[in-house]
Amino acid sequence: AEAVLSCDGGRLLPITDPFSRQIVIGLGCFLELFSLAAAAQGYRAHIRYFPDGEPGDALDQRPIAHLSLKQQTGLAADPLFAHVLKRHTNRNVYDTSRAITDGAAGRLRGAAGEVVQVATAIGGKLLQDLRLLTRDAMLAEVRSPAAYRESIDLMRIGRSEIEANPDGIALAGAFLESLKLAGVLSRESLADPTSRAYQMGLAMFEEGAMSAMGFIWIKTNGNGRTAQIEAGRAYLRIALRAAADGLAMKPMSQALQEYAAMAAYYKTIHDRLTDGPGERVQMLARLGYAGPV
Repeated sequence: AEAVLSCDGGRLLPITDPFSRQIVIGLGCFLELFSLAAAAQGYRAHIRYFPDGEPGDALDQRPIAHLSLKQQTGLAADPLFAHVLKRHTNRNVYDTSRAITDGAAGRLRGAAGEVVQVATAIGGKLLQDLRLLTRDAMLAEVRSPAAYRESIDLMRIGRSEIEANPDGIALAGAFLESLKLAGVLSRESLADPTSRAYQMGLAMFEEGAMSAMGFIWIKTNGNGRTAQIEAGRAYLRIALRAAADGLAMKPMSQALQEYAAMAAYYKTIHDRLTDGPGERVQMLARLGYAGPV
C-alpha cells in the first residue's frame, strides 16, 4: 500500500516560514503516529520526505512525504502506541507542589530518539527564567492583535463547538460554558482588550506559564524542512512518553515564532538554549502534573 501526504497548496502557498514551520512540525507528528499505528498492525512504514524536492520558505503543492507499507511478520508494536488515546495538550494550571523527577525527565528525553537534540529543565534558575520568558512571550502575543487573532479564530468555545470542529483550541468546562451562555465569553470579547474575557485570559495565561514544573525543548542543526519533520516526530514520541508517566504537557512556543513583537524573546531563548548560531529551537513545552482534560 502506498500514499502521498501533501498540503492544500492553494491555501498554504502564501504562508511564509514562521507559520509553515509549525504546519510541517505538525505533519511530522502525524508521520510518527502513522508509523506507530502501522507497526501495531504488523506493517513496516517506509517514509520518504519531500520526494519531489524540499520546499523553501513557502510551502507549495509538492508532496510532503511518500509513505509505503509492507507487511512484516513478528513486528512488535512500540509500547508508546498504547498511550495514544491518553495524550492530550493540558492547558490547566499545574501542581506546583509536585516536582518532576530526574528519572521522568530522562525518559522524556530518551523517547525522542537520536535524530534531534532534546533537553529539559526541572529546577533551579533556568526553570524560573523559562517560566518568566514564556509568560512574557505569551502576553506579548496576546497583545499583538494580528497574531492573537490567529488563535482566536481557532478557538472552540463550549462542548457544541468542540464536537463540531475538534481541531482547534478547546475552551471547555462548566465555568467557561456559563460565561458563554451569559454572553461574557465570545470571540469578540476575547479580542477586545477592554473586556472582562480578555483580562481573564491574560490572568489564565500567566498562571499557566508560572505553574510549569519543568520545560522540555527540541532543537535541530539548521531549520530545513526535514529538520522540522524530525522535530515533529520527536515531539509526538515525547508527548506519548509524558502520557505514559502521567505528566501534563503543553507547547509554549510563542518565543520561537519570527515576527517583530517576538524578536527579543526569540533572541533570548536561542541565546539560552542553543550552543551555536546554526541551531534552531523547534519546540518548547511546559511540563507538570495536573487534572485530566
